[in-house]
Amino acid sequence: MDVERTALPGIGLRHVFTTSRGRQIGVVTHRTDRRDLVIYDKEDPDSCVVSVALTGEEANALAELLGSGRVVERLAELQREVEGLVTEQVPITADSPYDGRPLGDARVRTRTGASIVAVVRAGRVHASPRPDFVFHEGDTVVVVGTAEGTHAVAEILASG
Repeated sequence: MDVERTALPGIGLRHVFTTSRGRQIGVVTHRTDRRDLVIYDKEDPDSCVVSVALTGEEANALAELLGSGRVVERLAELQREVEGLVTEQVPITADSPYDGRPLGDARVRTRTGASIVAVVRAGRVHASPRPDFVFHEGDTVVVVGTAEGTHAVAEILASG
């Protein structure tokens, strides 16, 4: 899918794509972090029929509703496709030795062969978190690997 990016001097950026039914939908990202979800007239693509102003937090929530579930869904598909590959969702609890510590401190890939592919925090998916990503109580860590590897990651995150 092609997304057209246009600089809007003094305002920010506009990203627009065309749906399979010919409707143009865009997002205008203002310098103030406000975002406008914009739906253009099908007959006159230069004319906006609906514009909804969103705060950064609201835009993130909408993005999660529209797409974050795809990460977990795709992992489930991958698990069905690859024999021996499993995913596990591991909670970070208040008594976890990694609450407040970066992912890299756990060295899970080196120690288990399993990979942390996402962290879900307050309904938002952080895909492919970097080693400096800091875990917090309430996070759900999505791990991919063998059954033994994912179980070992769960043990590391629970007890060190």
